[in-house]
Amino acid sequence: MKSEQIFINDKDILGGVPVFRGTRVPVQSLVGHLKAGETIEDFLEGFPSISRKQAQVFLEIAHKEAS
Repeated sequence: MKSEQIFINDKDILGGVPVFRGTRVPVQSLVGHLKAGETIEDFLEGFPSISRKQAQVFLEIAHKEAS
């Protein structure tokens, strides 16, 4: 999966903040939940419009970019 299939940043959606595609949920929300010690399951429960696949692929992309 390509990053554009997972998240987008469009100036017309939350002022260009990267969000999961098809939602208004910022990708930073997932990062924040994980940094706070929550699990992916906790995040997905709170944001049911995000698929597990989207969350996993986003984390893979973020990890590659951080390396």
